[in-house]
Amino acid sequence: MSSSSRSADGEQPVRRRRTSIVSVIALALFACVAATIGVVSCAADEVSSDLSEKEMTCCWEDGATPAWMSVQLGIRIPEGASDRRAGYKVGQRFDTGLLSFVLPSEEAETYTGRLIEEGTVMSENRHPKEKGYRPAAAFGHLGLPEPETFVQGLRKTSLCPDDLESPEGKYLQRCVDLFAHEFTAGTTRIYIRSTIEPSITPPPVNDAS
Repeated sequence: MSSSSRSADGEQPVRRRRTSIVSVIALALFACVAATIGVVSCAADEVSSDLSEKEMTCCWEDGATPAWMSVQLGIRIPEGASDRRAGYKVGQRFDTGLLSFVLPSEEAETYTGRLIEEGTVMSENRHPKEKGYRPAAAFGHLGLPEPETFVQGLRKTSLCPDDLESPEGKYLQRCVDLFAHEFTAGTTRIYIRSTIEPSITPPPVNDAS
């Protein structure tokens, strides 16, 4: 009994040492895996950020003036409109056209009323996007905030040329998202975005009118 007990007592430190070594190895492997995951995650975030930034800045065509974009969309810009801006972005499947201008709020109300059908009410933005929201073809490229982020003073609707019976609707060439934002009292900015089949190309800048 005494010899067996000594033998058992003699084995216990060996088991403890083995257990300690296994624990150290496991902890080292865990730390190594965690570090690898961290590196991969950081690299993935960096690549994703680079791709996102590239997507936001890539493929904007020169020559997409407000006058040219107005013709392509069939959106006539009122003579009194100021701060006219436009952009045309080439996508993998579809292109996107942007158009924006500013009107006195009363004129903007009259303008949108002549564009949408009688009896149609432009809706409020009850579910605004977060401030950092940037669609693939962002108005931010034109130096403007995204209309989807506004709550106060924003009205919106979507229009298509098919059977659109309104004074200005008869000129519409493509489906558009229309936003009207009264960003200061008495002054409204019109935002128009349209998804376009890649069949048109803006003229070079020096030839654009």
